Amino acid sequence: MRIDADVLIVGAGPTGLMLAVELQRRGVGCLLIDAHDRPLTWDRATVVHPRSIEIFDSLGLADRLLKAGVKQRTARIHSNGKALGEVDLSLSGSRYPFNLGVSEEVTEAILTAYLVQLDGAVTRSTRLIGLDERDDGVLATLASDGVERQVFVRWVVGCDGHHSTVRSLTGIEQDGHDIEEPWAVFDTTIDGWPHSHEANYAYLDEPPIILTALPDERWRVYLRPSSEQADLVADATRTLRQYVPDALFTAVANPTRFRCHTKVAAKYRSGRLLIAGDAAHTCSPIQGHGMNSGLQDAFNLAWKLALVCKGVCSEALLDSYEAERRPVAQMFTASGDEADHAQMLKSPDDRRARDEFIRGIFANRATRHQEAVAEAELNIDYGASPIVMGLRHDALAAGQLWPSDIEIRPAEEGAVAFKAGAGHWGHIAIVIGGDMAVPDELSGLRDMLDAHLGSAILEASMLLATQTQANGFTRIDEAVAERLGVRGVALFVVRPDGYLGLRADQHHGEALAAYAERLGSPAMPARER
Repeated sequence: MRIDADVLIVGAGPTGLMLAVELQRRGVGCLLIDAHDRPLTWDRATVVHPRSIEIFDSLGLADRLLKAGVKQRTARIHSNGKALGEVDLSLSGSRYPFNLGVSEEVTEAILTAYLVQLDGAVTRSTRLIGLDERDDGVLATLASDGVERQVFVRWVVGCDGHHSTVRSLTGIEQDGHDIEEPWAVFDTTIDGWPHSHEANYAYLDEPPIILTALPDERWRVYLRPSSEQADLVADATRTLRQYVPDALFTAVANPTRFRCHTKVAAKYRSGRLLIAGDAAHTCSPIQGHGMNSGLQDAFNLAWKLALVCKGVCSEALLDSYEAERRPVAQMFTASGDEADHAQMLKSPDDRRARDEFIRGIFANRATRHQEAVAEAELNIDYGASPIVMGLRHDALAAGQLWPSDIEIRPAEEGAVAFKAGAGHWGHIAIVIGGDMAVPDELSGLRDMLDAHLGSAILEASMLLATQTQANGFTRIDEAVAERLGVRGVALFVVRPDGYLGLRADQHHGEALAAYAERLGSPAMPARER
């Protein structure tokens, strides 16, 4: 049967758009459909975390995103009339040390415009109504304006939200629960506001509210209403005036009540059918991980799916998507439940204990740093993944994110610059550190790399760092080797999503060959620890 597209993506929210963009720029044809006849004009997600901004940067879109939003450099937490502490994102280590306040429909518009630049498009007013999986693809039945048609594709990815049609048709169950207490939201200006607008503010009072900064000195206010009939603005005013007595919400727009869920799909893949974003997991909005996690799902899946579609890797590579991303969803849903519970405490004794615990976190330098890294979503570690290789290392281990400020570009350019997404596997880096002469093995190592770099399996750039400029190797700042914990010669493979796939401090050629075999082999064994 004729293939209409390599990949059918269902749902043109941030997750589906990110996946389409990443596939399109890797030369993989995709059909992106959405049931709505036009983009949404307002949505609840407002916070883009530093890791997500780094992803946009790898696409060349960070400037567009930054221009559209407002920087949120801190998140200050309050209770009982006092500040308990603040998350300072300058401690996160990201080159974007802030959250960005921008409404979700703006993020979607930036991705949509880029997709069009890549000769892609969103096919709107189109619903998925049937799936027939076959050995060589999937026959999908679509409905548009009362007319049904069928398309034959190699893969289907459901990015179609909590009520996912793809997940339902596939029969994938969800683990978790509904969140009992409802949420509400509205947009507003705050007259009499005395503090910075480059921040978010949480108030753990009754009712609890969260202020997230938006452009033009607007705010999105999240709250837990005091009752089903309560006036949302009056509820929020009662809490905020404990801290800002003259505060007045004005120009209120989009007041909305909504329910949330803490759920994770039992699996992310069934044969040729996959799910991502809210179709795979939903969590409390209290920490802002929902949309951001979906963007990272797409960024993780796209390069793997492209390798499979191009015939470079076997389908088994796609199993690593669930192995890497489902534990992240479980982490976010668990932390969201904890934060939800802490926010809704009623007992005075419980609230005092909570407040003292939070003060303790921000009084400690180490835990302040941990909070900033977690808020930035830079604490994700794929060390247990079946497709990363290398012994654990205190400085930088396989499965961890390559430092965003250490960039890789070809050695002959004499500098260090890295942009995620180049080549099949990403980038290769060779780092030589310590007071040592350049070893004789380097010429053999160069020959080995040339052989691999010329193959269909590995296309990569090289960073060659040494304290002694010799044999054509480029000298860079010795602090790079020190930060990476290199004493001697180390070989790194940085994946297209920016995570370290391989660290080899010895037997470099054998390690690289084994890594290539693992990603390309029909069966991937569990990683040796």
